[in-house]
Amino acid sequence: MHQMPAESQPHLRTFMGWPPAGPIWGPDTAAVREDVAAIARTIAEYEPVVLLAAPEDAGAARKACGGGVEVVPLPVDDLWLRDAGPVFVTGPGGAAAGIDFGFNGWGGKQEHSRDGLVARRVLEAFGVPRVEAPIVAEGGSLETDGEGTLLVTESSLVNDNRNPGRSRDDIEKVLKELLGVRKVIWLEGVRGEDVTDCHIDALARFAGPGTVVLSSPPPGARPDVWTRVYEQARTALETATDARGRPLEIVELPEADPAELGERGEDFLGGYVNYFVAAGAVVLPRFGDTRSDARAASILRDAHPGREIRPVEIHTLAEGGGGIHCATQQQPVT
Repeated sequence: MHQMPAESQPHLRTFMGWPPAGPIWGPDTAAVREDVAAIARTIAEYEPVVLLAAPEDAGAARKACGGGVEVVPLPVDDLWLRDAGPVFVTGPGGAAAGIDFGFNGWGGKQEHSRDGLVARRVLEAFGVPRVEAPIVAEGGSLETDGEGTLLVTESSLVNDNRNPGRSRDDIEKVLKELLGVRKVIWLEGVRGEDVTDCHIDALARFAGPGTVVLSSPPPGARPDVWTRVYEQARTALETATDARGRPLEIVELPEADPAELGERGEDFLGGYVNYFVAAGAVVLPRFGDTRSDARAASILRDAHPGREIRPVEIHTLAEGGGGIHCATQQQPVT
């Protein structure tokens, strides 16, 4: 049986995508490319990075990222490789496979004629066997401890814009078979409030077996749909056990204070939980809220001992509703 490893386990390489010019990023294309290049250069200090870029953009991507990042000409609609790329799993004897979850633009919300083929094309280009999933999902909707436990949100999976007519039990059965997990912990999430329908990787992450980092509202936050999402998640995690029967330790990671961030759009993702665990480092966002940035770095340093803490400014990326984790997809060592 194949198994989805924890992100903290060693990586063969990490995939990213270079945003093309066009209607998705429009006048912000140059700025978001700077964010992507900064993330790629930082991760490349610790492990190989492969950046997918449309053939006409490959030269600009190489210039921006430098010689430490491998640029592969491959058409993409957007930069979100966590969701459009394959989900890699390992098997007995070190055999690897990539699961193609049939990316459909988060339920048809965005153009995805290229991104819908990214998983297949990546697996073909790198010689990894492809497994076609019978359900639609995205990498950002799946969080595992590597020991048989999976964290997901119901809003992003049990949703007619991805899996019409499929029950939660049906989807859970498929996830267990594809990812080699024994226990699925379901959080409610919320539908229709962001493009992903509340992906788990912007809400809760495993820092290790038995430990969950939970994004929490900034101090003084007024009740709204997102504070309710947090409260439900906290309640569910407090009573949950993992695949080995262990209760979960919850580490709260407060979001940046909106009052310290200046004018931001309604899609701005100001949470720190959308970080990426590289070999020897945790790459997290820096928003310019000095107090919150320092607090997040301290919390993640304690949660991921032995790894360097590498903050990267991602203002434009965050304005697009995503973060560093959304922009990356790791291929594990087998």
